[in-house]
Amino acid sequence: MIKVYLRKKISRRVQDGHPWIFSNEVEKTEGTVTGGEIVQVFAYDKKFIGQGYINPLSQILVRLLTRDKNEVINEEFFYKKILKCWEYRKKLGYTENCRLVFGEADELPQLIIDKFNDHFVLQTLALGIDKWKPAIVNVLNRIFSPKGIFERNDVSVRELEGMKQQKGFLSSPFDTQIIINENARPDDPIGRGLKFYVDIENGQKTGYFLDQQDNRRAIQHIVKGADVLGAFTYTGSFEIHAAHYGAKSVLGFDISENAVQQANRNASLNGLENICRFQTANAFDILKQWSKEGKQLDVVILDPPAFTKSRETIQKAITGYNEINLRGMKLIKPGGFLVTSSCTSLIDANLFLQIIDMAAKDAKRKLRQVTFQTQAPDHPIIRNLENTQYLKFLIVEVQ
Repeated sequence: MIKVYLRKKISRRVQDGHPWIFSNEVEKTEGTVTGGEIVQVFAYDKKFIGQGYINPLSQILVRLLTRDKNEVINEEFFYKKILKCWEYRKKLGYTENCRLVFGEADELPQLIIDKFNDHFVLQTLALGIDKWKPAIVNVLNRIFSPKGIFERNDVSVRELEGMKQQKGFLSSPFDTQIIINENARPDDPIGRGLKFYVDIENGQKTGYFLDQQDNRRAIQHIVKGADVLGAFTYTGSFEIHAAHYGAKSVLGFDISENAVQQANRNASLNGLENICRFQTANAFDILKQWSKEGKQLDVVILDPPAFTKSRETIQKAITGYNEINLRGMKLIKPGGFLVTSSCTSLIDANLFLQIIDMAAKDAKRKLRQVTFQTQAPDHPIIRNLENTQYLKFLIVEVQ
């Protein structure tokens, strides 16, 4: 087996549990590396650290899979890992739709698996895990006997690993436009749940944003009888929940014509098309225009995409978040509510709250926090892995 030895003077990050080993932390490698192989990692004093997969083309040279020297990395290894992931989700009540595997948080670096009832969407975002894709598909078939498995590896991060972007069936072909139920829980006011179309093949990410599913329930009381504006709506999940929870009127905007069409289909699917409508527009422009016109609403919902994916553009992202929240606050009647979020790990919780405070100061509005949450627990957070905690979700009363 290939052996990797770390330098003496590096941080204790790896010894303390972090699964990433960067190329500049490695002193030497014994054995021939082509990429994707399972390697053993040792400290400078030859003390065993773990096993993982290697890729010399990546800045992250090794990603650890196990700290057990005697564990064999084979299909049975992935069967046990994914079964453990499933048992964990079931304990938390996520049985119909969930993120089944959340990469590093589930000790399966760069592997993403979303479960949409009997259909599964797979992403293998690093070379080492991509080589185990056939074994992972076999495991999903063993545990779930799914109706279909689809690969959504049409993401640019794969190119940094020396792989091409691709998507397609990993099972027999099936209709990739499926319908799911969300929040169909006995303890939820919706009860039977709401229905949403999921475009597995062409939707954003894996087709649907499961990480906000618990947060969508959090708006149930503040939207009753309210006039609601939603910006960056994508396929309308927050807005449709608002309409179902008793909003008087809901209007959503998104720049994507395809997303707006699907959002309107989702509203009709739930019999809410008379309350909830969606239009194609640039949300920045709408917020600015309505603010100038002095429009007033009871609730504004802002669920934008990540405004930055690199540290070099963080300031641009801060400016963007400040702008939309400032405009959103100006549209809210005294005593109304702002629902806002950020989905980039590069903007941490403290910085996000500082941005909101800055926007409130500029808008000359006082805020009272209702709730501050993160992603749903099927996207588990590991305290010393910053990238596992990325979503910030805030509801404030605007006075």
